[in-house]
Formats: sequence, structure tokens, C-alpha cells
Amino acid sequence: MNIAAEKMGLDPEKLRSVLAQKSAADSESPAQPEAAGPGQGVPAEPEQEPFNFDIKPEELEAYLDQYVIEQREAKGILATKICTHFNRLSLPQERDEEIVGNIKNNVLMIGPTGVGKTFLIRLIAKKLGVPFVKGDATKFSETGYVGGDVEDMVRELVREADGSIDKAQCGIIYIDEIDKIASSKTTVGPDVSRSGVQRNLLKLMEETDVDLKAPHDIASQMESIIQMQQTGKMERKKINTRNILFIVSGAFSGLDEIVGKRLNRGRIGFRSGDEDQQAEISDEELHRMVRSDDLIEYGFESEFVGRLPVIAVLDQLTREDLFAILKNPKSNVIVSKKRDFLAYGIELEFEEPALRLLAERAIEEHIGARGLVSAIERVLIRFEKKFPSTDIRKLTVTAKIVKNPESSLAEIMEEYALHSYLNNFLETHGIKLNFTEAAIAMIYEMSQKRGRVVDELCSELFSDFGHGLKLVSRTDFEITPEVLEKPQQTLDDLIKRFYEPLS
Repeated sequence: MNIAAEKMGLDPEKLRSVLAQKSAADSESPAQPEAAGPGQGVPAEPEQEPFNFDIKPEELEAYLDQYVIEQREAKGILATKICTHFNRLSLPQERDEEIVGNIKNNVLMIGPTGVGKTFLIRLIAKKLGVPFVKGDATKFSETGYVGGDVEDMVRELVREADGSIDKAQCGIIYIDEIDKIASSKTTVGPDVSRSGVQRNLLKLMEETDVDLKAPHDIASQMESIIQMQQTGKMERKKINTRNILFIVSGAFSGLDEIVGKRLNRGRIGFRSGDEDQQAEISDEELHRMVRSDDLIEYGFESEFVGRLPVIAVLDQLTREDLFAILKNPKSNVIVSKKRDFLAYGIELEFEEPALRLLAERAIEEHIGARGLVSAIERVLIRFEKKFPSTDIRKLTVTAKIVKNPESSLAEIMEEYALHSYLNNFLETHGIKLNFTEAAIAMIYEMSQKRGRVVDELCSELFSDFGHGLKLVSRTDFEITPEVLEKPQQTLDDLIKRFYEPLS
């Protein structure tokens, strides 16, 4: 141990601590590919399973249609090319060996934030049952560890595959914000850092072997050295990226201007026939006309662009699209919010006018479907805080609640307080009090003016009613505005009238 530490330039005690921590982590996470095998500190070889995939493009597209609104063109492209990629893996190996080079259906997705790029890929990976890893291009650096190593995504894929290298080699790696590693146009000379990240990704997207143990993982490297000392050889497990599908995406702000310039079309349109007529063209339409040279001008290496033969463009979501997302019974936005309330035993429902108002609020956020979450949270956060402390077990979100959540909550809590008081009165005295609609409105108004909670105010007003109503053999009594104005006099008059015939 001391000799190995000296070779690495580490303090022996520090090394023991690092290895102890790693051993504990491995014992807790059996899926870790570096987990120690019996007796050697080498992972046992996972059982290999043959790859079997037979889903058709239209089947996958139909599955996506259940969850994703619109984006028909993008869903069709993704379903077709991803199905083709995985079905091709089922071909006998010798057929591919006859082909020089390996052209994969790696995909470039272009679309603004919040239109469902990540959601689409997650759905596809779930449906196919393949390991899936999502990374953010802004976190990578050329050398690794200013932000992160691009090869770490491949190692993470093994962990997602429960340690099976075979499964990991048939997985999907999705990298978002890929436009952020385009070389900057304002930089004097080449943008080395971003170009370096592109080159590192380029090797992964084509075909390369990645060491299962990262060079910057000190504990893993020390295990290898100790294994070398004990056995005289060092086992190095590798993951091949030949069949890993890479999907990258970004908003690509400014790309439409590059395409428009090439097409001799300005941002506001282009001249056609009559000089006074302008034909407008959207960003999405310009993105659909993108070519490799446009992406190269944007700041990508030509070789990097060449490894992304498939382009899918996603459209900006409209108000109606956002409304359709909320109405979809499989909408993760609504389902997730319902589960938040269900965690407290509260059933949550939405009326259609409320959903439409929420869609209108969300469109103002200019962040696509993510705006729906923000809009819903701003309305329901007060209810989510208050209701768990009550016996309320259902909330129906109406247009009124969306427009005025604070006053709506106050009204609901007043109604709850009155309902609680009436129930307690019935349980305690066996007498049912019935408030008329006018009396309900009046008691709420009295509560606000006096700054008193409704149930406390009722307890004060009707403190003698339990005993008094029993004296007159009543099992129910109607509360009207007249009763609220003079509760004690009302009760006294009732008792007098009851006993007058006996006097």
C-alpha cells in the first residue's frame, strides 16, 4: 500500500481513507461497474444477454403521440431513425463487417426551450428499454474536470445498465445545449476549449473504446496498481461506443439569421414579385432549411457536423398547444401536481376553464411547457401549504381560483371553518344547525369585520344554543340573518314560547 501510494505521490493514510470510502460506496451500490469481485478487487463479468428489438417506427410514433402534443414532424423523424438504429443492431454481425466504417443515425434536435426535446428522448428510451444518460454540453471541458469529462457519460451509461457493459453499448446518450460549445465568433483566433470538446465528442459519436475506470478517479487507479502488484497484470475493462446512439439538442439562437442570409432572406421576410409584398418566414421554417455549412458557420467543426446526419426541428408551442398539454390525461404536468396533493390524501381536479387560463398564463413566460409548471405553482402553492393541516380531502381548481387564488383560499377556509363548527356542534349536542345562504354570506362578512375565524365567532355567538335547544326538544335549527343579528334574544324567545303553555 505504501509503495503504491509513493508511486502516485500520495500520503499512505490519505490513500487508505480514499479506498475505504470507495469500498463502502461500492458495497451500497451493487450496480457500480467498479464493485469488487470475489477475492481480487475485480468486478465479476455480468451475464450477457442477446440484444432483441423489433418495434416499428409507426408503433413508436403512436406511443409518443399519447404523451407529446404536436411536433408531428420531429416525432416521425425520431421514431423512424431511432427504430432503424436499434433494429439494425439485430442484424447478423458479419453484414456490418462488410461495410467500411459505421454510419450511425446520430440526431441533432433544434428547438426553443420547453418544447419537449428532453421529454421525447426520455420517453423513447423508456419505451425501448435501453439505458439512457442525459448530459449538459456546458459542463464539459476539453481536459475534463474544469467542468466534466465527456467520457464520463459513457461510464454513467454502464451504471444505468446495472453494470452490464453489453447493455450500455446499446444505450442512448443525450446531450442538451450543444449549441453552447460552438466556437465563439467574437474570439480572436480559434476557440480552443469549445473546439476541443467537439473533437472529444466526435470520437465518442463515431467509435472508440472508453476505459471503465476514469483516469481522474484516484481510488480506481490505486485499485489497478494494487491488482498489478498482487497478480502481475492489470485488467482494463473498456466500453465501445460503436452502437451507442448520440442525440444532441439546442435552441441555436442566431442560426436562423445564418440560414436567412444564405437564402438571401432577411429576418422580416424576403421580396417576391411585387416589391411592396413581404412573405414572412418563421424561425422554424428557416431551421428546417439548415445545411451543414450553416452549422459550420455557426461554430461547429465540419467533422462534428458530419457525425450528425439526422436533423429534427421542433416548433414553438402555441397557447392552444399548452392547453392541449394540460387537457391530456397523461400530461406529466397535471399528473405530477395531482400526486403532490395525493401525498397528503387530497384529491385534485381541474375544470376546463381553469386549464385554459393556466395556458394563457404560461404563454406569457416564453419558456414553453415549463411555463405551465410555474403557472400552476403560483396558483396552488398556498393551497398545498394550508390543506394538509385540515380535513379537506378534495380541491377542484376553477377559473375563479386561478384568477384570485388568495381570496379563493380565504373563502374555502371560511367554508371549511363553518363546516367544521357545524359538525362539531352536531357531534357534541346531537343538534343540526342549518345556515341559510344569506346567513352564510353574513357570517363570513362578520368574520372579516371582526377579524375572527368563523368557527371561533360561531362558538361565541351560539355558546348557549346547545343547552337551550335541548330544553325545547329541538334536533335541528335554522340560522337566518335575523338569528345572527340577535342570537341570545332569539334563543330566549324560543324558550319562552316553548314553556308559556305550561305556565
